[in-house]
Amino acid sequence: MTAYEQGTYHPPGERVEVDGKKMHVYSKGTGDETIVLMSGLGTAAPVLDFAPLIDELSKKHRVVVVEPFGYGWSDLAETDRTVENIVREMRAALSKADIQGPYILMPHSVSGIYSMYYADQYPEEVKAVIGIDPTLPGALDYFNESPPSMPGFLKYIAPSGIGRLALMIDSRNFLPEAGEGTYSKENLDQTKAISAWKGYNRNVVAEANAIKKNIDQTKDMAFPADMPVLFFTKEAGKTTADGKNNVTFLETQLTTEPASRVVPLDGHHYLHWTRSVEMSREVDRFVESFR
Repeated sequence: MTAYEQGTYHPPGERVEVDGKKMHVYSKGTGDETIVLMSGLGTAAPVLDFAPLIDELSKKHRVVVVEPFGYGWSDLAETDRTVENIVREMRAALSKADIQGPYILMPHSVSGIYSMYYADQYPEEVKAVIGIDPTLPGALDYFNESPPSMPGFLKYIAPSGIGRLALMIDSRNFLPEAGEGTYSKENLDQTKAISAWKGYNRNVVAEANAIKKNIDQTKDMAFPADMPVLFFTKEAGKTTADGKNNVTFLETQLTTEPASRVVPLDGHHYLHWTRSVEMSREVDRFVESFR
């Protein structure tokens, strides 16, 4: 089935060589700004998952998705899933695809850590950062929490066929929780196929288990003070006894640039599944405010 599907579902973008492997880079739209969407941990097919947001943002901007090694139509890699390697590979793929910066980075979830490192180490390449319920290095200390981990045996789920069996039994846990018509049938069919190929592969498991190290590497970093940042996050949910929640945390991460702000939205951690139209409008306003 995997061989058949890989011969049927061709990558919609360009596969470029990085460290002797192929990374998939997809681009849509034109405009003065280049927005680089960065996927969350375990999102099997980032280009497909971001589809509603890509469609909205690309009406006014160039939108790019670099699928990391182990995701989507990119190969699996042998390199460690350190923040340095992940950002280096992303920069190399953008260069090979001839996509020039400076970029507006738009990280979802764990990619917030990578965007922090990118902006700190290469500020001349980053014009602004827009987080989608982002995980940032300071969150564990702020909430006094421990980093997540992932059992190593999960890396056998895809190659053993267990992942495909799980999809056949009930695919709902592998698909976006969005209204009918938000994602095309073709998109969902491809998402299911790539989930069977790539779900919880060794790169994803290694990335999950590198989170603590990557946080330790970046916890003393901050977005440059003059860099505009916009954070979309879920409406403030559970609040601790001392008044802390996801909104109050992200407010501590704002820069002094006047355009910087937090926008709470009602929705799933994958806010782009249902709120892409509103997010795109906010992004347009945000970009206009610092041009």
